[in-house]
Amino acid sequence: MATLLALAIIAPRAARAGNSPTGLAESASGAPPSAPAAAATAGTPPAPVTTAPDESNADKARALVAAAINMTDSDQAVKLLWQATDLDPNYDNAYIYLALFYNSRSNFGKVVEVYQKLLKFQPREASAYLNIGEAYMSFSPPRMDDALPNYQKALQIDPTSSFAELRIGQIYAAQGNRDAALRYLKLARGDRAKNPDIASQADRLIHDMMGSSS
Repeated sequence: MATLLALAIIAPRAARAGNSPTGLAESASGAPPSAPAAAATAGTPPAPVTTAPDESNADKARALVAAAINMTDSDQAVKLLWQATDLDPNYDNAYIYLALFYNSRSNFGKVVEVYQKLLKFQPREASAYLNIGEAYMSFSPPRMDDALPNYQKALQIDPTSSFAELRIGQIYAAQGNRDAALRYLKLARGDRAKNPDIASQADRLIHDMMGSSS
């Protein structure tokens, strides 16, 4: 079954609340933030990243991310982003930019790795489970058996997530579990005023399932 939604890096709540990038789908300005550049400019070494001796690890992590997103050397930028996750493991933007970078290169295994690291420090972050699920769904063919428990965990943490309900219903439909698929798809379309796109996709899946059973 074709993926219904393009993979979108879903930002953790902490990132959404501030003036920081909110992932592939949107940013604070309404446009996706840029991933580190694809290749280095010939003959131009990356500028050194300098931090004051008394800076906290959180400040250093933010300085590394700021430097990384302005670099033309993608390998060096990625190194700085990983370093930022070590310095301040709870700084969401470092993970978001890493996931954007790997997603832009269809390296979905690394997207999984990025968000699995975040979950070590923020185990109740539903968006991280959603992003892991989306990464598994972006493999060809989609790795639905790996994606499903991540969507289920996201829904357990956030029972209002119609996106998780849609994905769970989609996977059950693809696996031939009609009853479970219908149950979750009906839940996904329940909050039509807040999530009309998700509701309409659930409607289409239910229509297809009902048509195929007649």
